[in-house]
Amino acid sequence: MKHSRSAVHQKTHALPLLRFDDCALTSFAGLVIVQALLSRLQLKERLRACMSHLPAKAIFGHHVVILLLVVHLWLGYRELRDLRYYRDDILVQRLLGLRCLPDVATVSRALASADAASVAKLRRLCRELVVTRLRTLGLRRLTLDFDGSVLSTSRHAEGSAVGFNKQKKGARSYYPLFCTVAQVGQVFDVLHRPGNVHDSHDAQQFIRDCVQRLRSALPGVRLEARLDSAFFSQDILRLLDTAGVEFTISVPFERLAALKTLVERRRHWWPFDRNWAYFEQRWQPKSWAAPARFVFLRQRVVQQHKGPLQLDLFVPHQLGYEFTVLVTNKRTWVRHVVAFHHGRGAQEKLFGELKTHVQLDYVPVTTCVGNQLFLWSAVLAHNLARELQMAAAPPQRATTAKRAALWVFQELHTLRRNLLQRAGRLTRPAGRLTLTMNANAAVRDELLHYLHALGAQEPIAT
Repeated sequence: MKHSRSAVHQKTHALPLLRFDDCALTSFAGLVIVQALLSRLQLKERLRACMSHLPAKAIFGHHVVILLLVVHLWLGYRELRDLRYYRDDILVQRLLGLRCLPDVATVSRALASADAASVAKLRRLCRELVVTRLRTLGLRRLTLDFDGSVLSTSRHAEGSAVGFNKQKKGARSYYPLFCTVAQVGQVFDVLHRPGNVHDSHDAQQFIRDCVQRLRSALPGVRLEARLDSAFFSQDILRLLDTAGVEFTISVPFERLAALKTLVERRRHWWPFDRNWAYFEQRWQPKSWAAPARFVFLRQRVVQQHKGPLQLDLFVPHQLGYEFTVLVTNKRTWVRHVVAFHHGRGAQEKLFGELKTHVQLDYVPVTTCVGNQLFLWSAVLAHNLARELQMAAAPPQRATTAKRAALWVFQELHTLRRNLLQRAGRLTRPAGRLTLTMNANAAVRDELLHYLHALGAQEPIAT
């Protein structure tokens, strides 16, 4: 349809008169789909059960504060004091079942007054939500990725310590260990630790607990795990092998000097790609009780030119090799073993999303329990964003060699920008609660799609 120039352009010289009034307006009309999701999961009631052992003296219960933090992170805010920018939003209040939101001091006191039992129950709830989704999928195998991530703080916080911190040297930090499920891109469990511990600190017990919980919740499922070189040890290999978990673990050259000799003496490498070649053998380090399958990899790379910068276009490059070693108990082809192990890079992207979109790296209070509650609130916000998308569409991928997620997930900031941050107005024409938004076809169709998938009613005013 063609338009005339006068129908498209208008003069906009004068600024409009500003008026600030108490009216039933919302900046987050898209929260109706979050309300439908929380109602379907009965999340508020389950959070109340997690905090039921705490004294019920405060007007704002601890379960309300946790739910507020989840919504706070969904809306894209970081610091606790940012809640003052939406504390009068009527749809946020309705979502939480409140007539007014608590102030910053109240939220901070609630986090500080919680106890370790609250953290344990919230942790268990997050695991239950992930297991519920996995049961509905009926998968034959699950892929677990284990790795740690540094959470820095610029102030003193209980339980934090100065450790290795590549981004902020000398800063105090926490160093939690994460277990994520590759097929759904969700965090299954987290082990909270101070920042001055090694990657593998308490990892053996944590891995054992994760495996046992998934085995008991999902009997018959085949488990497999991927770990980096920080977790390479005979004890962890024996633990995974005894538990019947297929694994690949990166091997550190610096801890096994004999590997260098094996690589240098090798004359024939079997190619399986344009740039990759390998050889493998059953090898037993001196201190080990039994041999294991070691896969030696050689990647063809361009060596960095460190001489003076030349401005001509045809600087010659010398090709060299980078070497890596994996240890595994998988019995499949090396090509599949390598692809499987390289798929663990998706966990680094997941860490980036957790820190960027749900503020996992923010340390809000000085108490350890309060910071753990905030961490689990961030994990819950991330997992709910994935649950929303999984509930709205069937899996879009089959199982791949790299164990990519079965859905092509949108990042939370995309959902926030496209759906949540929509202006609306709540009114009651003829006594019927109505949320009015701008007539955008794309927003309407997607909102109704989510509401239909979540089993919510779809009343549309005509």
